[in-house]
Amino acid sequence: MSIHGGDVYRNHVDIDFSVNVNPLGAPECVKEALHRAVDMCGKYPDMEAERLGEAVSTFLGMPKEYLLFGNGASELFMAIVHGINPKKVVIPLPSFYGYEYAAKAVDSEIIYYEMNRENNFCMTEDLIRVLTEDVDLLFLANPNNPIGNLLEIEMIKKLLLHCKEKGIYVVADECFIEFCGNQFSLLPEIRKYEHLILVRAFTKIFAIPGVRLGYLVCKNKEVHTKIAGQLPEWNLSCFAQEAGCICAKQTAFIEETKNYIEKERQFLAERLLQLGCKTFSSVSNFIMLYSEKPLYEKLLKRGILIRDCSNFKGLGKGFYRIAVKSREENELLLRELETL
Repeated sequence: MSIHGGDVYRNHVDIDFSVNVNPLGAPECVKEALHRAVDMCGKYPDMEAERLGEAVSTFLGMPKEYLLFGNGASELFMAIVHGINPKKVVIPLPSFYGYEYAAKAVDSEIIYYEMNRENNFCMTEDLIRVLTEDVDLLFLANPNNPIGNLLEIEMIKKLLLHCKEKGIYVVADECFIEFCGNQFSLLPEIRKYEHLILVRAFTKIFAIPGVRLGYLVCKNKEVHTKIAGQLPEWNLSCFAQEAGCICAKQTAFIEETKNYIEKERQFLAERLLQLGCKTFSSVSNFIMLYSEKPLYEKLLKRGILIRDCSNFKGLGKGFYRIAVKSREENELLLRELETL
């Protein structure tokens, strides 16, 4: 079984519910930017990504010096751990496997903090007890993947203050934050905390996973330099840079997406409950559910790929994640589930 969704290369898939990209697809202006980039392939891309930096700086309202770009968020996670070289890392469970993958690359000791099903896999202040002085780095997801829930803002502020006192770096993954609203972001905390590193990507919200474009925001110059030193030269293609410059201007598209996702997620969640599936509260563009039926295998035979979450630490057999897609695709999935 793949550790990620989206394996359409080794399966016959008509509809992919296993990856959580925007069902509205990439904006036409972003597609046009990618076409324009074809004419730029004869020269090296800008190693400093200057135009992209200016565009994203304006988009976020953050100094350009705080930004660092990567070939997707995954490259940045790897660069962060190589730059900081943490001896001990804390990872809440269940969560994105990429954090563990990165931590293992530098032989970090990993401490797993398990969130429980009875509490709907929500993080609590109990996490603080495992954040001792010998911990170097904490990975957080806001919203969490595969659950889809947000960090409680007052709790996270206490957590950030505690980590500051203990000298613990906090890496906050916000790759899905645009689907639920930037008012829930930790971005306003960046100027207050030198040890906070925020990671985002254009992958999901702009439906361009094949382009590979992520960025981090960090105030700490020393840490910024260490991470930058772990990234390859020319790690951003001309396609990623051109697309990113246009993506950073699409605030109306982001708002349209958020409203669309909210409506379709509610529709999908209500219908799943009617079908007898146990669902978990989500504010993002995906829903995690539990079912006694072997949904993954049965749906794949019908050309529908969902994410089997049994290989997520902290979950197990019977847990699945499905993306929120278009009404037509959501209804097709529901019709198939009715017959299983």
